[in-house]
Amino acid sequence: MTGLIYRIEDSRFRSLILPSTPLRRLSQGHLWTEGPVWFPAHQCLLFSDIPNQRMHRWTPDGTVSVFRDGSAFANGNARDGQGRLLTCQHETRSVTRTEHDGSTTVIADCFEGRRLNSPNDVIVKSDGTIWFTDPTYGILSDYEGNKAPSEQPANHVFCYDERVQSLAAATGDLAQPNGLAFSPDESVLYVADSANSHDPGASPDIVAFDLHADNTLGKSRLFATIPCGFPDGMCVDRSGNLWSSAGDGVYCFDPDGRLLGAVDVPETVSNVTFGGPRRNTLFITATSSVYGVFVNVEGSV
Repeated sequence: MTGLIYRIEDSRFRSLILPSTPLRRLSQGHLWTEGPVWFPAHQCLLFSDIPNQRMHRWTPDGTVSVFRDGSAFANGNARDGQGRLLTCQHETRSVTRTEHDGSTTVIADCFEGRRLNSPNDVIVKSDGTIWFTDPTYGILSDYEGNKAPSEQPANHVFCYDERVQSLAAATGDLAQPNGLAFSPDESVLYVADSANSHDPGASPDIVAFDLHADNTLGKSRLFATIPCGFPDGMCVDRSGNLWSSAGDGVYCFDPDGRLLGAVDVPETVSNVTFGGPRRNTLFITATSSVYGVFVNVEGSV
C-alpha cells in the first residue's frame, strides 16, 4: 500500500476523490507499462510492458499473469463494442484486433501505400469507428520497436471505418500525437501532443477538436497544458472531466480545460483508464508499475 497525496487546485476536485483511499501498487518490476484497458466480461485489466514485449493481466484478487508473450512491442490497447481487444503494435507498425477465438486480424498497417510509423494509442467510438495515433516513437530506436525511417509525410490521427473498409487521416497537424479520448457525448476529440518528450522546446499540450457526425474534425484548439512533464494517455469521466498522465502524477481538468487537481504518483505516468466492477477505479500505468485508486466518479465508458 502506498500513501496517497491529492493536490487540490479547485474545490470541485474534492467531490471527485476519496481522500482516505490509498494509492495501491498492483504490479511492479516492468520496464515501461502502457495501454491499460478494463474488460468487464472477464473482470480483468490488461496492460502492456513495451520493452519486455509482454502484455499482462491483473485481476481483483491481486493475481498478475502474462496474457501475451512476444507482443510485438504492444503499446496502447482498447476494447471494441463486441468486447474484442484492439492493440497498437510497434514492431509490426499496425493496429490489430484479437478475435473471440484468439486469432488476430490486422486492422491497419499502411496508409496510401506507405507503412504506418508506430501506432501508439487507440479508442473506439460508439459507431464502431477505430481511432488511433501514429507518432514515430516505435521507430526512433530499437528499445520500443525497430529503428527505421518514417514513410509517412506527417504523424497522423487516423480513423478506421470497418463498415466501408476505409482508413482516413483525421489530422496530421500535431508533432507527436499520442493519447486519445472522446468527451462523453463524443462531440469532442482530445489528443495529447507529447513532442516535448524528445523536444524540450515543444509545448506539452492537449488539444481539442470538434468531432462532426461524419467523423471529420473541426479546427484544433488548445485545451490544456501539462504543468509537469508531458501528456501521454488520457481518459474521461462521466461528468466530462479529463484525467491525463503527467511527469509527476495524473492531472484532472474540467470540460473547459481548467485544472481541478492532481493525484501524485511516485513514478512518471504513461496512461490512465477507468475500470473495476463499478468503473470507479482509476488504473494508472507508470514506468515500472501499475497503480489503482478508488475515486468518487465513474468512467464515461
